[in-house]
Amino acid sequence: MSDVMAGVRVVEVAAWTFVPAAGAVLADWGADVIKIEHPETGDPQRGLVVGNVGAKDSRGINFLVEQPNRGKRSLALDIASEQGRELLLKLIGTADVFLTNLLADSLARLRLTVEDVRAANPNIIYARGTGQGIRGPDAQRGGFDSASYWSRGGIAAALTEPAAPWPPLQRPAFGDIMGGLTIAAGIAAALFKRERTGEPAVTDVSLLSTATWNLAPDVVAAGLLGSAGIPRFDVDDMPNPLTNYYRTSDGRYLNLVMLQSDRFWPEFATLVGRPDLIDDPRFKTAADRFTHRRACITEIRSIFSARPLAEWRETLSGLEGVWAAVQTAGELHQDPQVVENGYLRPVEADDGSTFSLVASPIQFDETPPDLRRAPEHGQHTEEICLELGLGWEEIIALKEAGALL
Repeated sequence: MSDVMAGVRVVEVAAWTFVPAAGAVLADWGADVIKIEHPETGDPQRGLVVGNVGAKDSRGINFLVEQPNRGKRSLALDIASEQGRELLLKLIGTADVFLTNLLADSLARLRLTVEDVRAANPNIIYARGTGQGIRGPDAQRGGFDSASYWSRGGIAAALTEPAAPWPPLQRPAFGDIMGGLTIAAGIAAALFKRERTGEPAVTDVSLLSTATWNLAPDVVAAGLLGSAGIPRFDVDDMPNPLTNYYRTSDGRYLNLVMLQSDRFWPEFATLVGRPDLIDDPRFKTAADRFTHRRACITEIRSIFSARPLAEWRETLSGLEGVWAAVQTAGELHQDPQVVENGYLRPVEADDGSTFSLVASPIQFDETPPDLRRAPEHGQHTEEICLELGLGWEEIIALKEAGALL
């Protein structure tokens, strides 16, 4: 585990993936992240099922919990009770960051507004993640990434082909993961500001703002050029045939991304065994290839469709221009760049076997972080209470009152 945030304590009152993913990033960086969970229900994601398939493997490992909660400690505490709230405020008094995805009305009801939390700790960073932001008519509406990020944020529309009957379905937590990393970056900046000025900050990130940022070129272009924005092309009509997808003989795909096509066209045509295309008057220059782009794409398709992906990987390995095979999530486990750079990190399961979690993408001192498993529900309750100075009799009394698990 990286130690750039060693000594920083984060109190996380959040569920699902968006905001907890921020806590996971901070834990990767060495922070002590304490996840507050209700004694009875815990984080509802612990019980989530994907379709009709459980989210746990044969060893009981829940990927929906492990990825956004690794490296944390879990305190099972009823913060709605007076005893639970008192203990939470005591914990907040020892923390550097308060991290939450509760909506403003819930924060007010639980007396965990900025003013409430700052009364317990005037120097704490207060970090919020929301669906649509803290102002506006929908500030009090909840939001999941499929709605606030993918749909409302314009991502689904941008990725929908003109003739498609439906927008594409989002993969799990697509906006949550990006949003969580963004929250963590905001917290890091706020900690830096506090270090320099002594002033704590309130940070806000929404799923909608994350989508707008991800889609920035389209959004800016739409504002300048009208609602159509950046022109859309399909794979049959790409203006630069060297920036396109091509199918191989075994049904796989290659993505060519050679933006300076005149620079790479001779080398490309030679490597793929068609040097005759170099001086073909239809394809000699970028302008020619644009004019005859459908014919050029047809020629390149016929080339790639003749051989399987494995052969094309070898043939194109020396090509100066940029290209990539379209890989599956499973293939990333064997990608040498992923493996050598430590983008996937091994974590030990209860039975001694290992499984992989995705490390946060920022590395310090050229070293990937070591990751620890997500905690069980309330796993560290007694440990944290003892650290706060509670005795066993007090802990037992809180358990009997239902404030602790």
